[in-house]
Amino acid sequence: MSICTIVGNWKMNTTVTEAVELVSAVASGLSSEISAEVVVCPPFISLVSVQLALHSSTISIGAQNLYHEMNGAYTGEISGGMLKNICQYVIVGHSERRSIFGETDVDVNLKVKAALGTGIAPIMCVGESLEERERGSANSVVESQVRGGLEGVDIGADVVVAYEPVWAVGTGQSASPEIAQAMMAHIRGTLEKIGGKDAASRVPLLYGGSVNAGNVGEYISQPDINGALVGGASLDAESFVEIVKVAASKS
Repeated sequence: MSICTIVGNWKMNTTVTEAVELVSAVASGLSSEISAEVVVCPPFISLVSVQLALHSSTISIGAQNLYHEMNGAYTGEISGGMLKNICQYVIVGHSERRSIFGETDVDVNLKVKAALGTGIAPIMCVGESLEERERGSANSVVESQVRGGLEGVDIGADVVVAYEPVWAVGTGQSASPEIAQAMMAHIRGTLEKIGGKDAASRVPLLYGGSVNAGNVGEYISQPDINGALVGGASLDAESFVEIVKVAASKS
């Protein structure tokens, strides 16, 4: 893969006005010729406003979550059908969704299928806790999440996998490029077992966990890392633009 994918996950930050200001600043800071797929994931309430602000931009839009049913009595939930004319991507299984809201691999699998069923590419997040890494079970934990989340899924159908070690999310402590690459190679190998080498080679693998302009180049330079899922640094337009530029120069 020659073009990297950089995703900005804004989480529960920005008002509608702030979201438009942020994405407008990002768009103005990026050249249309830049060799990267850039995705911003604002809160649900800002998706339409961000879409309007990006009408002449090549930047894609992602949602931060979705529910697996298409409609019904599910107060507070958002379906893929509601998102499909706005979003090209949706984040599923983020570590915060798993740890705070109790989402399981079964939930993630249903969401992956719901996203694909409405033509939205799921960015499926996997990753181990510090305790799991310290006891030597990081590989088995992540492999189980990959297999569980992709059960019954055609992995060649616009699936993206993001490895975000839980101990590095929002902590300022990022995994070393070597640790990230070792896990990415394991994930790629797991994908090969699921869907074959050709399909596995087409799945973009993103690293997430305290990514910034100073370290993104080292990650993108790794053979099995095709992009980054950026959290806090994506809330600053100048910082996010610099991350995209550095990543594009290394891919």
